[in-house]
Amino acid sequence: MTHAFDKDYWEQHWHGGEASMGGHPPNPYLDPETAGLVPGTALDAGCGSGAEAIWLAERGWHVTAADISSHALAAAARRPASGGAAGRLNWVRADLTTWRPDAPFDLVMTHYAHPAMPQLDFYDRIAGWVAPGGTLLIVGHLHTHDTPGHAHTPGAATGHAHSGGAAGHGHHPPAEASATPAAITARLPRTQWDIVTAQEHVRTLPGRPVPLHDVVVRATRHR
Repeated sequence: MTHAFDKDYWEQHWHGGEASMGGHPPNPYLDPETAGLVPGTALDAGCGSGAEAIWLAERGWHVTAADISSHALAAAARRPASGGAAGRLNWVRADLTTWRPDAPFDLVMTHYAHPAMPQLDFYDRIAGWVAPGGTLLIVGHLHTHDTPGHAHTPGAATGHAHSGGAAGHGHHPPAEASATPAAITARLPRTQWDIVTAQEHVRTLPGRPVPLHDVVVRATRHR
């Protein structure tokens, strides 16, 4: 059974118990992909329970963390933040398929966000919010034939599935929720972007028998 990743879905997803799982660590790709960047302004597009947004804020970034689910944002606001990070965080409830920021960001990132629109169109949309000289970081799912529809752990966005499969609750993710590095980078014109990372990774999580197939793309917008 397929479904739309709309507001009702994600509110139910979080209200149904996913908020209690909000203590997971930040995505493992975040540290290596941002290690060389100078902290500035950042958008976490589909922040879920806020692990990545808080991690950035603790390192000096001023972060706008946006998610469609009020339950997800409530879980995020309960997470502890050190080093004055709380003052550098702005939690925003927003449907990223229609919301627009007031200004571009030095870093726009998204981790496993699944919106109620085709995945590649969503990436096109958030890429437009990167400032000249800024960075776009996309971490997504690469669904394979053995991707189980039930393997889904925290997130919302537009919909944000933090470390598991895309759909959850016995549903099968629609094909448009998955994207390859080649498909993503093909939407980033080389006249405007330098592709820094375009990789596929397979990793395992404790207690999860099926490996995760991840896509990581990082690109820098020309000045």
